[in-house]
Amino acid sequence: MQALKQHAPFIAAMALVVAASNFLVQFPVQATIGGYDLADLLTWGAFTYPVAFLVTDLTNRRYGPQAARRVVLVGFAVAVVLSVWLATPRIAIASGSAFLVAQLLDVSIFDRLRRAAWWKAPLISSVIGSIVDTIIFFSLAFAPVFGVLGANDSFAIASAPLLGLIALEAPRWLSWALGDLGVKLVVSMVMLAPYGALLALMRNDGQPRPA
Repeated sequence: MQALKQHAPFIAAMALVVAASNFLVQFPVQATIGGYDLADLLTWGAFTYPVAFLVTDLTNRRYGPQAARRVVLVGFAVAVVLSVWLATPRIAIASGSAFLVAQLLDVSIFDRLRRAAWWKAPLISSVIGSIVDTIIFFSLAFAPVFGVLGANDSFAIASAPLLGLIALEAPRWLSWALGDLGVKLVVSMVMLAPYGALLALMRNDGQPRPA
C-alpha cells in the first residue's frame, strides 16, 4: 500500500499522458512551413506521447525498474481501453503493443545506463524506445502484411512522394511514421531539461533511492 501511494503521482501522470495522446492523435497539426502542409505528416499526439518516456525514466531513477514497469503496465491498460474506445481494434492492438514493448525496453536500457552521465540514460533509452514504438505501431496499424489484424487503410497504403517532398514514392504511412519519429526524437531531447530539473528536486528530497 505504501509503495502504491509513493508511485501514485507517476501512475497518474502516465495515465494523463496516454489519455492526452490518444485524444490529440485525432487532430492534425494545422500549420505550414515553407508552403508545406504539416497536417499531412503530424498530429498533436506526436508531441505529447514522448512525455511518457519522461514519466517512466523519472520513476526508474527514483524507485527503480520494478516500480517503472508497474507504471508502464498501468499506462498500457489505459492505452488499450482508450484505443478500443477511440479507434478501431487494429489501431488498439498496434497502439497497445507499441506502447508496452517500447516502454519496457526503455526501462531496461535506462537501468543499464543509470550509473552513466545523468543525461545518457534518459536520452538513449527514449531515443531507442521511440524508434521501436514507431516501427511497431505504424507497421501493425497500416502495413498490408498485417492485414489479418483488420482492414487495410487504402489511403494509408497508397503511394505518394516520401514525406510529401522527395521524388521517391512510398506508401503514405511511411511518411507518417518518419514525421512522427522526427517529432519524438526532438521532444526526447527537449525533455532532458525538465528531467534534469525534476531529478535535482528528487535528489534533494532526502528519500532513499536505487543506486
